[in-house]
Amino acid sequence: MQIPRPSEDVKAFFRAVVPSAPGVEVKPMFGNLGAFVNGNMFAGLFGDDIGVRLLEDQSVAALAAVPGTGPFGPAERPMGGYTALPAAWRESPEQASEWIAVALEQVGRLPVKQPKPRAAKKQA
Repeated sequence: MQIPRPSEDVKAFFRAVVPSAPGVEVKPMFGNLGAFVNGNMFAGLFGDDIGVRLLEDQSVAALAAVPGTGPFGPAERPMGGYTALPAAWRESPEQASEWIAVALEQVGRLPVKQPKPRAAKKQA
């Protein structure tokens, strides 16, 4: 599977709509970007698609009802729990910011994710 790369414009847009808040960081992921809070991803890029992770059924249903939303990630294996925001929202960043803030709030309630220990190097 070829992983699509986001355009520089989409990366700049993504960084602009991810809020600066305690525990939030934007990191590169497989040639894309992910936004994390306390080690848990709440938003990300897959090519030019922006996806958010929502934990509450009511929020998932409300976002899914918006025209232009859909699965997030590879078509053959979308990321469970994530919804792609409408591409048209790049023209109205306040809508994207609103849903990214909802994702941050919901995922921010999860326990801090502990980093996995690095695997020991094999001896020759």
